[in-house]
Amino acid sequence: MMIDDRTRRIFDALLEQVMEELPDEIHALIEEVPLVVEDHPSKRTMREMEIESPDELCGLHDGVPLTERGSEDLPTLPDTITIYRLGILSLVRAQTGDLDRDELRRQIRITILHEIGHHFGLDEEDLEALGYG
Repeated sequence: MMIDDRTRRIFDALLEQVMEELPDEIHALIEEVPLVVEDHPSKRTMREMEIESPDELCGLHDGVPLTERGSEDLPTLPDTITIYRLGILSLVRAQTGDLDRDELRRQIRITILHEIGHHFGLDEEDLEALGYG
């Protein structure tokens, strides 16, 4: 599925709203761990994540969770959080049958917080218990 310009503008406007509403602590974190927005994951990412369709992935934390870092670790590339428009849009359309803006906004927020949770070392079970699964 391709993402048309209108859908991309809607997504990006809702993303901006979500970002404006996040607490200052989250904004401070995003200054350290950049948030990247892509239409879909690369073929390499899909291979690494063992997914077959680009609409299966909504977001990705790329890096070493804080809980797994030690003082003797060698320097690594900076962590990043990527959210994927196609995955989030597909999820919303599967749930609502349409492009429901409220649900899209909610899923963007959940995806961002989910990936930030991974940065802090939370696993899928932890995130599910918090409502970000």
